Amino acid sequence: MVQALGVDLSDLVSKRKTSLEVLSGKSIAVDAYNAMYQFLAIIRGVSGEPLMDRQGRITSHLSGLLYRTTNLAERGVRLVYVFDGVPPALKEAELKRRMKVKDEALAKYEEARKRGAMEEARKYAQMTARLKDLMVDDAERLLGLMGVPWVQAPSEGEAQAAYLAAKGDVWAAASQDYDSLLFGAPRLIRNLAITGKRKLPRKEVYVEVEPEIVELPQALSELNLTQKQLVDLGILIGTDFNPKGLKGVGPKTALRLIKEHGTLEVLVQAHKEGEFPEDLTTIREIFLHPNVSDNYVLEWKKPDIEGVIRFLCGERDFSETRVRNALEKMMAGLESGKGKKTLESFFGQG
Repeated sequence: MVQALGVDLSDLVSKRKTSLEVLSGKSIAVDAYNAMYQFLAIIRGVSGEPLMDRQGRITSHLSGLLYRTTNLAERGVRLVYVFDGVPPALKEAELKRRMKVKDEALAKYEEARKRGAMEEARKYAQMTARLKDLMVDDAERLLGLMGVPWVQAPSEGEAQAAYLAAKGDVWAAASQDYDSLLFGAPRLIRNLAITGKRKLPRKEVYVEVEPEIVELPQALSELNLTQKQLVDLGILIGTDFNPKGLKGVGPKTALRLIKEHGTLEVLVQAHKEGEFPEDLTTIREIFLHPNVSDNYVLEWKKPDIEGVIRFLCGERDFSETRVRNALEKMMAGLESGKGKKTLESFFGQG
């Protein structure tokens, strides 16, 4: 159970199926914090405990980074990880809400473990993940050793990832939510991290999950909206900076209201009884003119295999055989380039 975050546009925008074969040879920006939270939530033992080394340091995030990155690189997909900086002040309420959810889940996890209800315990454990500074430092160290570029965002990682895509420095941004579109990413890739057969929650049913592409120009054209109106629509539904949105308003109603009134300011005047956020302009500016940086270099390098081994196996108790196999598959994938790139061009910029 991984908590869904961000604005939900799933009922409004067109998505087309794609494949890792189609994405081979392309570079994709990923919000590092979102990825690591996912690893911390999912990569756990039978009773919900995270992976740890002999000193009790959590390693689930390192395992996820290693195997996801190498698996995709084996298929010719280059990842760029973007790390969050200082969040906007308006996100404070949402961050506090998430922390409260984690605290409540932790209490339920401990109670379920005492009862011996391991499946229930594991469900709650997935909601307790906390990302600490040491984990971020370790992640950046591992990516450096693997030759995978990472970018430090001044604020929201998803905004910086969208900026990389908008500049053409990467082909797309990857995320499960749709905030990247509000931040102006021309292409959004969904399901990149969960491709393959997946078990439905609490059911013995498996479904095939395939990557999807959402094209921002197509979405705006089909919805007949401007980028500013798309952001206003998101604010109506609810974002990380105004989580509640407008009471009783879902995506389809929000679309109708924006088309009827044009802007949120006009809508506010027409519906004075609604509880609209006070900081409409500030929220809109976070999306339309986000705090991003040009201070980065995207260069994929050959992995320092022995350096990775010393770190993961020597310091964090990973299996040397498994780590070497993953890195060798990564190198094989990069060398073949799936017929689209040579190794020299693959390790170039952009």
